[in-house]
Amino acid sequence: MTAKRLLPLALLVSIAATGAVQAQAPKHDMIATASPLATEAGRDILRQGGSVIDAAIAAQMVLNLVEPESSGIGGGAVMVLYAAKNQRVTTFDGRETAPKAAQPDRFLDANGKPMTYFDALVGGRSVGVPGVLRMLQLVHRQYGKLPWPALFAPAIKLAQNGFPVSDKLHGELERDKLFPKDGTAAKYFFNADGSAKAVGATLSNPDLAATLRNVADNGADVFYRGAIAQDIVDAVDHAPIHAGDMTLDDIAGYQAKERPPVCGFYRQYKLCGMGPPSSGGVTTLEILGLLQPFDMKHQIDTPAAWNLFTQASRLAYADRDRYVADPDFVRAPIDGMIARSYLDRRAKLISPKSFTPGTVAPGDPPGQHADNWGRDATPEFPSTSNLTVIDRAGNALVMTTTIEFAFGSHLMTRGFLLNNELTDFSFVPDSDGKPVANRVEGGKRPRSSMAPTLVFDAQGKLLMGVGSAGGAAIITDVAKTLVAALDWKYPLQQAMDLPNIGNRNGSTEIESGKSADALAETLAAEGHDIRRNGRLSGLSGIRVTPQGFEGAADKRRAGTALGN
Repeated sequence: MTAKRLLPLALLVSIAATGAVQAQAPKHDMIATASPLATEAGRDILRQGGSVIDAAIAAQMVLNLVEPESSGIGGGAVMVLYAAKNQRVTTFDGRETAPKAAQPDRFLDANGKPMTYFDALVGGRSVGVPGVLRMLQLVHRQYGKLPWPALFAPAIKLAQNGFPVSDKLHGELERDKLFPKDGTAAKYFFNADGSAKAVGATLSNPDLAATLRNVADNGADVFYRGAIAQDIVDAVDHAPIHAGDMTLDDIAGYQAKERPPVCGFYRQYKLCGMGPPSSGGVTTLEILGLLQPFDMKHQIDTPAAWNLFTQASRLAYADRDRYVADPDFVRAPIDGMIARSYLDRRAKLISPKSFTPGTVAPGDPPGQHADNWGRDATPEFPSTSNLTVIDRAGNALVMTTTIEFAFGSHLMTRGFLLNNELTDFSFVPDSDGKPVANRVEGGKRPRSSMAPTLVFDAQGKLLMGVGSAGGAAIITDVAKTLVAALDWKYPLQQAMDLPNIGNRNGSTEIESGKSADALAETLAAEGHDIRRNGRLSGLSGIRVTPQGFEGAADKRRAGTALGN
């Protein structure tokens, strides 16, 4: 099963919207996103001298328009940013918050049983206060170069003039059976006969154009106070299904936060990611830290290597599920979970030559004990989008952005969809007489799996930025890519192209497709309970090489990487 390298490491694979390959690596800047139109918008901002955050804002606004099922101003985001001038890594938290009226039993039915996920997500009860715009403005004030209004111009123009419906958007609409038939969103996305707008059909969104123009002219505050905020409250609290309890004070009081990164070492590399309320940074580092004692370098894409990887991910997810939640409510043992002494002890549970199926118990990392918290019951499904940027000054960011499930709560106002992020809380508030760390509470941010990651060499030089979409499996998709790129020296695109695999403390999940059939059969014979899935990941990343930037974007979506 040893994979062959597809391209020399020095060769950039930067695929434009036309599918053409650039043989010469861009040397000044680069952006990679899940949409050709978003990538082009960000690249053009970089070409004008914009910073990483300038390009990210332009790309996010276009993603809101052309990939509305995945992210937008009605949702949230997290970001890891490297400032080259002072070699500082910081993170920004734009995660949504629960309304202050939210109670731990929010997703229990009349009999005290957890609601089904798909019943809970539609309507107002699942909507958290959006955080994207507050976060982007916070970062822009510190790191932006171009004027705020200029960054909205590409999306406003596309929204007004229209854009072609992509294969992905059309496919998501065809599969979706959750839109209320007479709702605003249904009228926008579907034809009069109920069929989804066709691939290539021109879809314009003048309502979103007007909203973005208002935010461009007046800043993020116009979204959080006044008429837009009132329309959000009305959409949530008067939803035809599961009306919510959001207030104008909830929206006006939202704060984006700058938080310290979670950093650790994997072999000679330093990795920095997002801390709580995201579990992505610490869980990715724990997976890699558990692999540290094993020789992955000489087990390139073998069943033996993936056996180790799935056992490491199973152990890391057990800790993640028990401990990680909003740090303003729960003090998780983040340092203990990635402490070398703890990881060495926990890694002894990994067997290189065998696999015992089933779940594993969380460990007792320094600073916390498993019996302090109940077992988590958070239903987690894939969606989301990711973008990676490096600018001419050497600044870099990875931003993962989401409205949770495809099309979020399925509520739409002023041209954008509202998230269903509150279903990222545990539906069960207590277990074994103990509170669940990620239970619903008023003002709390639900735990995320978003795992934007920056990689540095032993001298502190930036090597790579990578992140992904994919729900709770974001973590294993990112960790898989890092193992392939760092241990096996694969070109970044080839690392992303490997079948997605992982174990979230249950079945071993392996991506559907013939390329992974032999691996699935081998691991099944060794005791793994195999579950095949065809979900879409959404990796994107940029690697720094002596020849320039090597960009890559997930071929499972329409992602592209472009630079100057």
